[in-house]
Amino acid sequence: MTAHLRIVRGDATPEEIAALVAALATRRSSHAGEEPPPRPRRQTWRNPARGMRKPVLPGKSAWRMSALP
Repeated sequence: MTAHLRIVRGDATPEEIAALVAALATRRSSHAGEEPPPRPRRQTWRNPARGMRKPVLPGKSAWRMSALP
């Protein structure tokens, strides 16, 4: 088995090496040509703002819209 990472200088702790390997693995996986998984769709049916009324804009029949939920 060949080494993919070799420390030439310095005195790295095992935690520092682990952090470096994790950062490199993350970078490699994001550039591997794979598409990221699709983001889950937002579920707006449970959004509390959905029950609030729309803003009342001045104009034709604005007074009528002010009484509607």
